[in-house]
Amino acid sequence: MTSQDKSVDVPAQRASAKGASPQVLLRVSGLKKHFPIRKGLLQRTTGAVRAVDGIDFEVHAGETLGVVGESGCGKSTMGRLITRLLEPTAGTVEFGGKDITHLGVGGMRPLRRDMQMIFQDPYSSLNPRHTIGTIVGAPFKLQGVNPEGGVRKEVQRLLEVVGLNPEHYNRYPHEFSGGQRQRIGIARALALNPKLVVADEPVSALDVSIQAQVVNLLDDLQTELGLTYVIIAHDLSVVRHVSDRIAVMYLGKIVELADRESLYKAPMHPYTKALLSAVPIPDPRRRSAKSERILLKGDVPSPISPPSGCRFHTRCWKATEVCTTQEPPLVALKTGHQVACHHPENAPDQVPGDAALATAREAIEIVALKKEPEEAAPEPAAPKQPEQPEEPGAGPKE
Repeated sequence: MTSQDKSVDVPAQRASAKGASPQVLLRVSGLKKHFPIRKGLLQRTTGAVRAVDGIDFEVHAGETLGVVGESGCGKSTMGRLITRLLEPTAGTVEFGGKDITHLGVGGMRPLRRDMQMIFQDPYSSLNPRHTIGTIVGAPFKLQGVNPEGGVRKEVQRLLEVVGLNPEHYNRYPHEFSGGQRQRIGIARALALNPKLVVADEPVSALDVSIQAQVVNLLDDLQTELGLTYVIIAHDLSVVRHVSDRIAVMYLGKIVELADRESLYKAPMHPYTKALLSAVPIPDPRRRSAKSERILLKGDVPSPISPPSGCRFHTRCWKATEVCTTQEPPLVALKTGHQVACHHPENAPDQVPGDAALATAREAIEIVALKKEPEEAAPEPAAPKQPEQPEEPGAGPKE
C-alpha cells in the first residue's frame, strides 16, 4: 500500500518541480574542490587541481538530473561532494533545507539514510569477502535499524525488487555477473529508503544489453519509491532516456543546464553542440539526412592551470577576444535554459561585433556525413545479369 501511495505521489512531485513553487531537495552554491599538489621532501603545496571550480544548481524532489561531460571534467568529484564523501574546498551544499557542507561523521550519520550513492565499478564496490546478504544488510547494521520480519527477510525482499533471486542471499560477489553486481549495489543503496540517490556512471562498466535493463530498473524504482536521482554519465543516450533536466560540465564548470527537450533540440553552448554531433544515428533510413560531425581539435586543457576567460575558448570555433578575458556567467537566456557563453547557439549573441580569434577556425574540423546509402542504391540494376545468358540460351527460355 505504501508503494502505491508513493507511485501516485511521484507525478505530483514532478509536476510541482516544473511548476512555480517546486520543492528543492538539494541546493549547491559556489561548490569547489581543489586537490593540492605537493612536491619535495617537505611536501610543500606548489599548485592545485581544480576538479570542481564553482558550480551552482538545484535538484527538485522526484526529478532526475543528468550530468554529462568528458572524462576529467569533475563529474564524479561533484557526486562525491554532494554526498559528502569528500570535503568541499569552498561553497555550500544544502540537503532538505539543511546546510551539510562541513558536517562531521557524526553529523552526517543520520542523513546517510536519506542520501545514498551507486558507484561506477560493480567489481570494486563490493567486498569480495562478504556475502550478498551481509553487503545489502550492512546499512541496517550501521544505522541501527531493525526492519519488520528481520534483516534477512528485508534483504531478500530488496534482492527481489532489483531482479535477483532471494535464494542467493549467501552467495559471494564473484558468483555474479557485472550486471547482477550492479543490481546488488542498487539494492544496498535502496536499503534505507533514501530520498536522494547519486548514481556515478551506473551502466558504463556493463554490456550494452545489460545497460538497458539497469536503466529501466532505475526508472521503475523511481516511480515506485519516489526517488530523486542525480545520474552522472558520459553516454548522452542514457542521460536522455532517464533525465528530466541535464547539466553539461566542462573543466570543472557547468556550461549549460536545461530540460531534456530543450537541450537536445536546440543546444546553446558550442560544446554541447559538439557532444550531440558525436551521437550516432541508429536508423539506417536517416543516414542520408543532412548532418555534420564536429571534431574538436586538441586536448582538454589541464585543470591545474585552466585557460583565462571562457575555459572552452581554446577549442571553440566561435571564440572572440572577449572569450579570452571575461568568463561568461551561467544565465538563463530562455525559461529554464541556462548557458555560460558569450556567443551561444540558437540564441542572440551576447557580445555582437567582437573580433574573432585567428585560431577559432582551426579549433575544429567539420566532417559532413556522406550519403552512401543513396549512391549505393543502383542495386536495382541486378536484374540485368539474367539478360546475359539470353544470347546462348535462347532455346531453354522458350
